[in-house]
Amino acid sequence: MKPHMIITGARGYLASLIQLYNKDNFDFTGFERHDVDYSKPQEVGRFFDALDFDLFFHTAANAQTAACENDPEGTHLVNCDSAIEIAKVCRKKGKRFVFISTEQVFNGKAVPGPFDEATAADSVTNYGRQKAEVDSWIRENLDDYIIIRLSWQFGMPLPHINPSPGIVLNALAALRSQTPTKFTVNERRCMTYAQHLADNFKRITELPTGEYHIASSNDKSTYECARIVARALGYPDAQIEKFILPDNERYSDRFRDYRLDNAKALGAGIELGSSFEDDVERCARDFGWA
Repeated sequence: MKPHMIITGARGYLASLIQLYNKDNFDFTGFERHDVDYSKPQEVGRFFDALDFDLFFHTAANAQTAACENDPEGTHLVNCDSAIEIAKVCRKKGKRFVFISTEQVFNGKAVPGPFDEATAADSVTNYGRQKAEVDSWIRENLDDYIIIRLSWQFGMPLPHINPSPGIVLNALAALRSQTPTKFTVNERRCMTYAQHLADNFKRITELPTGEYHIASSNDKSTYECARIVARALGYPDAQIEKFILPDNERYSDRFRDYRLDNAKALGAGIELGSSFEDDVERCARDFGWA
């Protein structure tokens, strides 16, 4: 019998990919915001406490930086307090809690990455702080958990599955619309093909309790990555030069580098891209660009 997994944010891009490619591994029961109000943590706890499950995968969150900055109390209820209430339910039932965290817990670092799982969080945004607070609570209070810390994900739309804007879609939009678009020079971060998470998901849920950085390696700036995408899409150099432009001003006061060190995940048998170029090439193959 397949394990029964509850998954929140079930119609989001990552959750949808995971369900699509793991339907033979788990029986999923998905919930969306219309099913439960994450701004009411006590109600969230009671709602999920009434359900039976083998594993709980929590992806629901308000990940919009502006919303978290403009409404820190309201988004704390959603991103932090409700997540902790769900973790408490898992602890009570003796079930594994699988939690999506983020690279943004390191966006306040003044030293260059990549950062491993033992590195202390340091965030300058409310979203990063909220996720870091949940990470810390889980480590201190649960015995059976997986924290999946993700980098910036990218992918392409599938039927009824639409990704959030990522480096590929952003570059593609600039080129298709012939709109000169700036991409940050003073930033280096991991950018990961989302399919890796779907492909490795069953193995990730079976890992020993702990935190894992699920991110492909990258040593390129965001601007350099946009140019790599444009070349993979087959655009000529003249159009790339015209529409993929360097933004030298943003973060010029402090170069941003919050890449994730993926050595722990790789050592545990999780298959990730060895470079951004590898991930783009795989995406190109999967969607018929190559």
